[in-house]
Amino acid sequence: MPYSRRILTYAIAAAAAATAGFVFPAGATAAAPGTALSDFNGDGYADLAVGVPDGTVAGQAKAGYVNIVWGGKKGVGAHGSIRVSQATAEVPGSPEAGDRFGASVALTDLNGDGIAELLAGAPGEDVTDRGTDAGLVTVVGGSKSGPGPGASVLSGPSPSAAYGRSVAAADLTGGDNGGNKAIVVGGTDKVVARVIQGEDSMITTIVAAPMGGRAPVLATGDFDSDGTADLAVAYWTAGNPNTQSHVRLFKWDAERSEMANFWNTDNAGVSALAAGDFDGDGHDDLALGECREIADENIDDPCGPEKLAKGGGIHVHYGSDADGSFGTRAQTLNQDTAGVPGVAEDGDRFGAALAVTDVNRDGRDDLIAGAPGEAIGNEKRAGAAWLLRGGARGLLGAGGAAASVAWNQDTARVPGVAEAGDSFGAAVAADDYNADGVPDVTVGSPGENASLGAVWLLPRGAAADSAAFSPRTLGLPYLSTAHKYGNPLNGR
Repeated sequence: MPYSRRILTYAIAAAAAATAGFVFPAGATAAAPGTALSDFNGDGYADLAVGVPDGTVAGQAKAGYVNIVWGGKKGVGAHGSIRVSQATAEVPGSPEAGDRFGASVALTDLNGDGIAELLAGAPGEDVTDRGTDAGLVTVVGGSKSGPGPGASVLSGPSPSAAYGRSVAAADLTGGDNGGNKAIVVGGTDKVVARVIQGEDSMITTIVAAPMGGRAPVLATGDFDSDGTADLAVAYWTAGNPNTQSHVRLFKWDAERSEMANFWNTDNAGVSALAAGDFDGDGHDDLALGECREIADENIDDPCGPEKLAKGGGIHVHYGSDADGSFGTRAQTLNQDTAGVPGVAEDGDRFGAALAVTDVNRDGRDDLIAGAPGEAIGNEKRAGAAWLLRGGARGLLGAGGAAASVAWNQDTARVPGVAEAGDSFGAAVAADDYNADGVPDVTVGSPGENASLGAVWLLPRGAAADSAAFSPRTLGLPYLSTAHKYGNPLNGR
């Protein structure tokens, strides 16, 4: 069935103190504000969104859904969950084979009311008058009574545009938009944004370039330290006719009403980006995950020393120096770095997934890194994840060593057994799911149980009291087909 577009609208209350928000249909009401940025049901606990783009919905293979797993006193996985799909009454459209709803997910408070909204990409969506696989990003409101109204954010303009391969949201325009966030969408060879400006919105193209058939990687952070979020975009392709490999930073240009590029590193292909203040100096830093040089043009190594790219390397550009420049100081690490458990081996994919949190609450962010290709003993691609601690100099100390801990399914007190193809660490996320003031870590393993998939909760970033949950334990409908539950993950 073709998709009938509905347009997301916003409104501003007359009072000066009011913030913009959804226009709710008659009879629908917003929930009372919660305390967590990713709180979808307004109970004060952070929730976790698990994208299941390979899930079967209404008999349609790979129609896809998003599983929102409720936080609570016992964290996520112990308090139930809900499925959100195009079969959900509040969500526009209908589930169709290959839509892949949930290929990208984000829980974020778009309108400042204290309740998170769900952003979900469906890059396989066929859109009326746009064509096959034009793609779509949908926003669904949160509330105490379940999913609120849903609407289209952006749909692709042409066949195979695949809007929704990636998605992000942040207040990129500062005071210009009444507190609402810009919604950034990645598709085939393109990154665009719907920028909210008061009651109005505009669509602007940020990048249009060959991306090798991969989803552009998105992250947000204040990289120029001006108090307003910026956008980081990574994409790469190799071979004829051209090699294009870039990590680029963009900021809002109010005069031109567009995103302006202000920093680049070229010839670097990355699988993940993450923003955080790893050295605690008040400036956001940018971590490039599974960074590797795509084209050798006799320039400085874009991912640091080449030997540290073996098995996947993490390259960090640090925030503004005294002269106000970004990224002039950098650090690189992999599994051969002192203080990082393991040994760098081809195919590990160290840094293929990244998340940021401050587990020990010392004012310096820590980096969660996944390596879904890591072999555990003789079990190939069993996967692992690391907590890399921030410090006064960042992720590496004065002697060049890291402070970190690693987990896999053979780690003591971590449930399960490491098996070939589990891909533990394919996705990682962090939030305070039990509201005890200490962040928790979640790790996805989409290859678990013959690719049914599962997610692990590591409370307070530790193996103690860790637990796993899956479609089976959550009571979700599942067939014999591979759901690959646990990739992607997103909380905030």
